[in-house]
Formats: sequence, structure tokens, C-alpha cells
Amino acid sequence: MGVVSYLFSRVYFVDTGLHTGEENMEFDRRLMAAFLDGSFQRRYGQESCLWRFYAWEPYAVTLGYNQESSDIDIAKCNSAGIDVVRRPTGGRAVFHAAEFTYSFFADSPEQNSVLYRMVHEVIRLALETLGIHAEFCRSTLSRPQGSPVPGAVSCFTSSARNELQVDGRKMVGSAQRRTRNVLLQHGSLPLSGRHKELCRLIAFSAGNGFEETRDEMERKTISLEEILGYIPEYSRLVELMRSAVGTLLGVEAVEINPAELSDIFEGHEHSIH
Repeated sequence: MGVVSYLFSRVYFVDTGLHTGEENMEFDRRLMAAFLDGSFQRRYGQESCLWRFYAWEPYAVTLGYNQESSDIDIAKCNSAGIDVVRRPTGGRAVFHAAEFTYSFFADSPEQNSVLYRMVHEVIRLALETLGIHAEFCRSTLSRPQGSPVPGAVSCFTSSARNELQVDGRKMVGSAQRRTRNVLLQHGSLPLSGRHKELCRLIAFSAGNGFEETRDEMERKTISLEEILGYIPEYSRLVELMRSAVGTLLGVEAVEINPAELSDIFEGHEHSIH
């Protein structure tokens, strides 16, 4: 993976903690806008990249950029106090409950697939420290013929090349968006099995497909708690990720206080969507 290390002479991370669904997505939209107009690079240097770590309060469902909102039972989410928001990245729906979430930003000519694998290699190294031996998925897994259409709503029921798996079950769900040379990658690392509750929030036609989708999520996904028997502290995961970034890229990750970003957010009130 040293092939991409020379691209990032400066690596930063910001821990923004708990926020609502819309606050989390707006933060990322503004960061991407800051990379696109160069204001981040002018402040923090060219050849720099940024990791953002965060969580959700209240819990939220995010939809992929081009996903139909009708895939999700909005009324059921509202009654349960669950936010429903749209991500600036692609992919399928994710239920963000007990999880550790990251965003990665870079202004880089590298191919999406190279950066995708690099990001997952960082996560793999962080998980190794916890004693979890994750492996890369070698190919895109297609859905069996005849499987229910509603199952395609969930990010965690499909696997793509270079995603992380443990015992053949998906460990991290990630999605990308590139505009010119600027890449944003989102990712979700489930701490517990609560992400599987998405199957209760999908808008199934006349109830068809619920059991199949539930069973598919049970079979294809896994969480840290299921592997370790406990949930690591959020702050511990931030530290493990910071350390793994330094190990892989050979550049110490420097922390940015979220308040420091307020200046570069000026003028980005109307961020990308």
C-alpha cells in the first residue's frame, strides 16, 4: 500500500462526536466544498487528506445519493425518533445506531479503487490491534436469483471488492463520491448488531420480503460486539484509527479541533448536495 503514501505529505483527523443526521451530513458536504475550492488545502497544505470520526444522536437512516426515499418507511422512522437523511455519497441505506463512523477526504488523482482499498487497509490495521483479523473481499458478490428486491435497499447485504469481511461476513459498509479530483468516502463500522434493525424500517410492499431481508442481514453482516464480546470505547477506536493511519502512510495524523474549521466553512452555507 506504499503506492499511495507519497500522495499525502500531511494527514489530519477531526473528531466531531455525536450529532444529528442532518448535522453530520452537512458537515461533510461543507468539508467537501472546502476541498473543492481549495480553502482546506490553503489552510492545511497541499497533498493533505482528512479523516473525520463521528457518531449519531438520535439514531439515523442515511440514504445513498441516488436512492429512492420510498425505500424507507419514513413514518415509522419518525414515530421512533429516527432521523432520515440523504448522504452526499452513493450506495444503499444504512441504519446508524451503535456504530463508529468515518469520513475520508482527499484531493488526489489516484483511482477511486486505490483510495478505497487504502482506507480499508487503515481500518484493517486498527482492527488487528483489537485482535480482529479482517480480510478483503476479493470480488463483488451478486445477489442470488429470485432474492427479494427489498433486500437491495440495505448497504450491508452486498459486498464489493476490497471491502472488509470477518469469516465471510461484512464488517464495514463504505460509499464514495468524487467530484473532479476530490474524493469523499463514508464508512460505517457497527459496534453492535443494531444496524440490522434496518430491515424493520424498509418500506416492504404488503410486508413481503421482511423475513428474507432480516435473515440476509444476519447471515452477511457482523459487528465488533459479536466478535469481541464487548463494545470498545469510541475514544479507543479514534486512537486506534489515528495510529493505523500513521503506520500505513508513514505520516503522523494531526488532530484538528472542529472549531478550527469554522473559518474555512465561511462561504459554504450553500454546500454541495
